[in-house]
Amino acid sequence: MEIDGKIAVVTGAAAGIGLAVAGALAEEGAALVIADVDSEEGRRAAEQLGGRFVQTDVLVDDDLRALIAAAEGLQILVNNAGEAPEPYYPEAPVEHWSRTLDLNLRSAMVATQLALEAMTLGGAIVNVSSMAGYGLFPHGSPEYASAKAGLMRLTGALSPLGASHDVRVSCVCPDWVDTPAVQRSLVSMSEEERDKVPELVSADEIAALVLDLIRDDSSAGRVVIRPADGPAMTMPVEGPCG
Repeated sequence: MEIDGKIAVVTGAAAGIGLAVAGALAEEGAALVIADVDSEEGRRAAEQLGGRFVQTDVLVDDDLRALIAAAEGLQILVNNAGEAPEPYYPEAPVEHWSRTLDLNLRSAMVATQLALEAMTLGGAIVNVSSMAGYGLFPHGSPEYASAKAGLMRLTGALSPLGASHDVRVSCVCPDWVDTPAVQRSLVSMSEEERDKVPELVSADEIAALVLDLIRDDSSAGRVVIRPADGPAMTMPVEGPCG
């Protein structure tokens, strides 16, 4: 898919990976719609990149409906919004860890469902997951890891849409990324904890991977992982089961 002139929505685009993706799309000539709950930073990003800002809480379905409706002619959606605030499961109350699941998985499912209805000209959807959801190793926020694993699995499960809806759903799965949120986390860690953090991946590199998936017409169902200790690679796809 050519990006120039396409209507593109990026959620959580006021900072971090979302801002890097939005900037890369703007450089390629996309007509940008920046979605974020932070109105001040979101408007600043829109002014900086020449896009349009729509204040959006992805936890609110009506906000997502308004966002997709505002992006008339939508052909690109990047589901990037997400975070994992403390405290974590199982110490966290149900309402708290449920919000993390909704923010990182349900919101992307709702946005994707709405986008599929709007993408009458076909399009590309990219989900931003995390290495937290890859594999079976322990993780400090089980709810975040579970949601990100679900996002990868959702991508593969929707791969037939490329044929039936002319919409490709793919996914990028980075390790620790150098973003303001991660830098704040590092400051709050002990020296011993910081020593265990892998080398940070640049947000610009992740943005480049997202654009590669958007451009590639054969990317339906593809999950690209970017571990801290090696180059990006496509996650192996297993056969159907149960």
